[in-house]
Amino acid sequence: MLLTRTIRVSTSQIYPGAIISSSFCAPSLTSIYSSLSRPLMSSVSVTESPDCLQVQGHVQYNTPDHITPSNVHTSPLEQFHIWFNQAREANVREPDAMSLSTATASGIPSSRMVLFKQLDKHGFVFYTNYTSRKSRELEENPQAALLFFWREMSRQVRVLGRVEKLSKEESEEYFKSRPVGTRLGAWASHQSSVIGEHDLFNRLGEVQERFGVQASDKEGDVPLPDFWGGWRVIPSEVEFWLGKPSRLHDRVRYLRVEGSLDDQPRWTIDRLSP
Repeated sequence: MLLTRTIRVSTSQIYPGAIISSSFCAPSLTSIYSSLSRPLMSSVSVTESPDCLQVQGHVQYNTPDHITPSNVHTSPLEQFHIWFNQAREANVREPDAMSLSTATASGIPSSRMVLFKQLDKHGFVFYTNYTSRKSRELEENPQAALLFFWREMSRQVRVLGRVEKLSKEESEEYFKSRPVGTRLGAWASHQSSVIGEHDLFNRLGEVQERFGVQASDKEGDVPLPDFWGGWRVIPSEVEFWLGKPSRLHDRVRYLRVEGSLDDQPRWTIDRLSP
C-alpha cells in the first residue's frame, strides 16, 4: 500500500507544551497506557574513580504491547505514521527529535540531534544550513541514518537510506512558515564555523537592519537563503524496536526490495533477535 498522506510537523517555539500538528489521526493508545504509570523502571548507579566512570544496572522495560511482522503495516512509512501519532497522543516529549548520523567520504562518522519536519511518500525530511558539517558530509557521502527514541513509550525507530536535496520551491514553502526570528537566525549563523563570543549577536543585528525586521516581530519579509534548505532521507531499511523485560526486545525490520521503484517500493519484513 502506498503512502498517500503527508505528515508535516510544526512546533511551538518553546518547550515544554509544544503542539505537534498533523492531519493524520492515529489509533488510540488510551486503553494501553492509561493504567501504565511507569512503562520503564530505572536502576542505574555509577562508580567513579579518578580515571573511570563505571555504570551498573540498567533500565527495566515493561511495555504491555507487542510487535511482530504479522501485526505491523506492510509499509514502514505507514507504520511510522501510526507510531509517531501514538507518541504524540502519549505526550512523548519532543517526538520530532531525531538523531542524524552522517559520514565523510572516508567513513568518519558524526551524529547530532535535528528536528524531523515531514514524512511524504518518498521519505523523511529535515532542514538545515547547506554549508554545515552535516550537509558537507551528505554531499560527499549521500547516505544517512536516523534514530527516533521515544523514552516514555520504550520505543525507537531506526532508518537507513540515501539522501537527496529538496527543491528550492519545497524549501521555500517551509521557510516561509518559520517564525521571523528563526528565519533571521538562518541568515546570521554560519553553521559549524568557529565564532567569536559576540559575532553571532552582531550578525543578527546586521541581518535585522538588512531586512528591516526584528527577531521579535510576528511578521516580516525574510527570504530563503541560497545556503539553506531541506534534505530527504529515502529509506532502504527501517527498524521498529519495542523495549521488553529481560532485554528480550521486539524488533521488526523492513528491507526495501532491490530494484523496486521510489514511487512503489516493496518491502520484506522480518523479526530480529534482540
